[in-house]
Amino acid sequence: MDSRNDVSEFLRSRRAKVTPEQVNLIVGANRRVPGLRREEVATLASVSVDYYARLERGNLTGVSDEVLESIAHALRLDEAETAHLFDLARAAQPGPARRRRAVTPAQQIRPSLQRFMDAITGAPTWVRNERMDLITANPLGRALFSPLFTDPVRPVNNARFVFLNPESRNLYLDWEQGANDIVATLRGYAGRQPHNKGLSDLVGELATRSEEFRTRWAAHNVRFHRTGTKRMHHPVVGDLELSYEAMELPANPGWTMFAYTAEPGSASDERLKLLASWAATTASELAAPASISD
Repeated sequence: MDSRNDVSEFLRSRRAKVTPEQVNLIVGANRRVPGLRREEVATLASVSVDYYARLERGNLTGVSDEVLESIAHALRLDEAETAHLFDLARAAQPGPARRRRAVTPAQQIRPSLQRFMDAITGAPTWVRNERMDLITANPLGRALFSPLFTDPVRPVNNARFVFLNPESRNLYLDWEQGANDIVATLRGYAGRQPHNKGLSDLVGELATRSEEFRTRWAAHNVRFHRTGTKRMHHPVVGDLELSYEAMELPANPGWTMFAYTAEPGSASDERLKLLASWAATTASELAAPASISD
């Protein structure tokens, strides 16, 4: 990944999204720029035009946290965008090679983690890494996302499923929003780990094979994936509307656990119970091995 180019395109894309009216600037009627001009951002951030132009060319070397905060404020960046800007700046700083973070191999899932997940019988639960590889799931989680496991490509990967498997549009009722969220989440991870080969390889594969992915990747949007609602059409039980919560697993850096629940007494709640019954009767087929990434 080209870090300087990522910095440049990110700042330009954010600048284009901010209108003069949003920052209380008075402009003439013949303005052609869709968003703010460089000099306007520089003024709002209290830096020189030349200095901001250097930043927007992708050179964040030596930039202070105070300047980054000022730029974030001027561009009206949200929490995820501000964090991404700081990640890009950290990656741009010179210094000795960073020690690579140890990553627990997918096949070394702690038995205690799997027991914990299997003990959650009423909520589909799974764990994924920063590449969107599914590390493991409880039986109900595997049943809910069973269409992903029919693809013979391993490891099971939600980003690859969404952009390369037509069945994803049947499973995810809000496909467009889900696709946007996946790319924005991957973009954030890439900012923190610009030299992560596995992540770069996945992005390269999807950008080569999917115009839908390529267009979204070029938008440089980022977001945090913490909580929300997922609407799905399961091939066995039909439509489901589920709330999800995301929890990072500190013992496994980069791993995130997602748990899904339905509103008590709702149609989705009844269908989720039906799915649990279906999963139990097909336990021999759906029983998760020590790793579902092999």
